[in-house]
Amino acid sequence: MKKLLLFVAAAFAISSAVTAQTKAEDVVKFNELKYDFGKIKQGVPTTFDFEFKNITDKPLVIENASASCGCTTPKWPQAPVMAGKKEKINVGYNAASAGAFSKTITVKLAGVDAPVTLTITGDVLTAEAYDAYVKENGSKQKSKGKSGK
Repeated sequence: MKKLLLFVAAAFAISSAVTAQTKAEDVVKFNELKYDFGKIKQGVPTTFDFEFKNITDKPLVIENASASCGCTTPKWPQAPVMAGKKEKINVGYNAASAGAFSKTITVKLAGVDAPVTLTITGDVLTAEAYDAYVKENGSKQKSKGKSGK
């Protein structure tokens, strides 16, 4: 009976360890997961830095950051991010097509099963519409985004 009880306890312990998964929020803290560029001018690429911090006591490795389309380009740290350190993922959007957009960037962290999803949104206006918008409202483009003028 003792052997059976010991076997059941060991099986339970092993199954608990196997099902325990590291979650992204346990290893990394992003300042924000979504950024709205607001109104931007067609043909003028823009970027935003998603800042994050490694909240563990071990180096954090970003295995990959992939965008939902070719119009969005993420750049992430290739070297491990040391414990307690801050870094950023720079996301560029080419603004080639007029209209509202919502694009996602999927960030895969080493040792974490579920990826982190970052989102950028905005509204690309034609040059004429953008100039009219700025004339009417003043330049209200968000200061955190960077235009490639």
